[in-house]
Amino acid sequence: MTTANSQSIQSALEALLFVSDEPVTSAQLAKILNHDLVEVDEALRSLAESYAQENRGFQLREVAGGWRMYTHPAHAPIIETYVLSWDTRKLSQAALEVLSVIAYKQPVTRAGINSVRGVNSESVVSSLIEKGLVRELGRDAHAGNAILYGTTNTFLTKFGLRSIEDLPPLEDFAPDEQTQASIKQRLGVSDDLPEDVTVE
Repeated sequence: MTTANSQSIQSALEALLFVSDEPVTSAQLAKILNHDLVEVDEALRSLAESYAQENRGFQLREVAGGWRMYTHPAHAPIIETYVLSWDTRKLSQAALEVLSVIAYKQPVTRAGINSVRGVNSESVVSSLIEKGLVRELGRDAHAGNAILYGTTNTFLTKFGLRSIEDLPPLEDFAPDEQTQASIKQRLGVSDDLPEDVTVE
């Protein structure tokens, strides 16, 4: 691919990504531009690397299976004072707690969420579903066929994550080993799904 052609593709990609409010896959961009997928993927990675090296006020990140522009995290404080939050219905402390439990423990039932928080979380879960951050994943035969919940691609997008594996380690939220063990015990974090769990 010639330098001129590469710059042309990158320029077109920038224009498309600046007007996109959701992650766009390489395949979608290649189809729109009528270019080879490999060329488009290379151009995207080149752009992302270029922005990072130049320490621009924005970044190009690969999140939730696609690409999206983000403001640089270093400028978060000044941006927060200039614009409203991404959702005018800001997440309450309870919503953040429930979202954290679901993110780290998914798939999880409402009873599982309640057991971690020690309070009824039904209305909070419903609110998170309405905001598009949480969705139903399936049913748990061990819990009376109760609905299982997990996070959505919107959650990944809003928090700038490529996948759930990019969540910060639980250890980052605990000052000592005893607290770490307590958090893990309460969450019952496991890499394996229990038997008889149906995930859609």
